[in-house]
Amino acid sequence: MRYAEVTEGVFLKRPNRFIAHVMINGREEICHVKNTGRCRELLIPGARVYLEKARGLKRKTAYDLIAVEKGKRLINMDSQAPNQVAAEWIRAGGLFDPPPSLRPEFSWGSSRFDFLLSSPGLSPSGQMLLEVKGVTLEEDGAAFFPDAPTQRGVKHLRELIRAAGEGIRSGVLFVVQMEQVRFFSPHWENHPDFARALVQARKSGVEIWAVSCRVGPDFIKIDHSVPVHLE
Repeated sequence: MRYAEVTEGVFLKRPNRFIAHVMINGREEICHVKNTGRCRELLIPGARVYLEKARGLKRKTAYDLIAVEKGKRLINMDSQAPNQVAAEWIRAGGLFDPPPSLRPEFSWGSSRFDFLLSSPGLSPSGQMLLEVKGVTLEEDGAAFFPDAPTQRGVKHLRELIRAAGEGIRSGVLFVVQMEQVRFFSPHWENHPDFARALVQARKSGVEIWAVSCRVGPDFIKIDHSVPVHLE
């Protein structure tokens, strides 16, 4: 996945979850933040950020904030990127060989999941439910999710547990939007209910994967799998 017309800036402040004030070429600009999470450990005044020039005549902001430097680590924080890079990776045979077909935004039960995968031999029905979660929280080289409580995430896990109980193959893919992480784990302190639900999901037969990404100012691409530590 690539971005067009990327420029550098310096983060100043974030008055709400949708916008940020960024210094670009000596001028303060109001930019759209493509991530509604807290990202408090990322968006620190003085941090170097990367922005994509916005397209569309009706935009109120001229730039989208897509990535930030945390020390020597570049982290993509575009919440739309995980689904896009996951689709590219799966279609290229990254998760299953041969690659399954993908149907995005598939409704099952009371939830809408990111993808329905279809391929002969994938399961008795030839199908699989897949939810994708983007991960931007890093501590001491480990990646964690979520960075804030997510009741929607808990609901998705419970629905996947129910689907697995009905014999439907189900999975969760955590896309770590950075390089060189040692492992992925649920963040027990931030949201213990989500962590417990993820543990129960694995015990119930829901498959769990985590992958890290190669990240540059103007691109993000899934690179390789990382260990998943649930306890």
